Amino acid sequence: MRDWSPLMGLPLWVWLFVLPSLIGILCLIAGPRLERIFRPFWRLLDGVYLASGIVAGVFMITILVLIVIGMVARWTSVAVPGTTEFAGYAMAATSFFALSHALTRGAHIRVSIILNANDFLKRWLDVFAVFGAAVIATYFARYAVKANFFSEMLNDRTQGQDQIPEWLVALFKLDLAGVAEGSTTLVYTPVWIPQLAMSIGTVLLAIALWDTLYRMLVTGVNPIVSESVE
Repeated sequence: MRDWSPLMGLPLWVWLFVLPSLIGILCLIAGPRLERIFRPFWRLLDGVYLASGIVAGVFMITILVLIVIGMVARWTSVAVPGTTEFAGYAMAATSFFALSHALTRGAHIRVSIILNANDFLKRWLDVFAVFGAAVIATYFARYAVKANFFSEMLNDRTQGQDQIPEWLVALFKLDLAGVAEGSTTLVYTPVWIPQLAMSIGTVLLAIALWDTLYRMLVTGVNPIVSESVE
């Protein structure tokens, strides 16, 4: 972890792994006494997960719209470049934004055959599995964000037919002066823009897994409950 730069005087891995683990130990020791403190944060995070799922749904609809546009364009012999690439970006955004929402709804695959052996195994193997998943997801999120920064630093651009207005790039960079200019010049899409969905989605997944771990340790119940489908 030599490339994990310090943050506020501590290595980044301390903030991402050690501190959340210590909070987990505190939840294990204090148990239900922390529930009243955590309850407002849980409500807020539940809203964030739901919003992430809604965003994923919007991008799924975007895929459908882009596919229909591409079909109509072929039938009418009208050139609409970039629909395939933009549909791919929307598909990636759908997948990553849906991660945290799907986790909280029990949509992720969970092998529970060993957990059903007895209550002791069910509790502690579940805790161990969620903790391991949280560590892995945090590691993934860190490098997803790092890849985002590298793509922006190298000014990496797509090689397809997708082009976007220059003012839109300035908007993603929060360059208000560039947005005010309103340049409609088309430029190849910077790779870091579609990568934002990957970074945001993996960060939310890591947060959701640590949140799930804390809820399990505080309440003694896994909050992930699969939705029954009849």
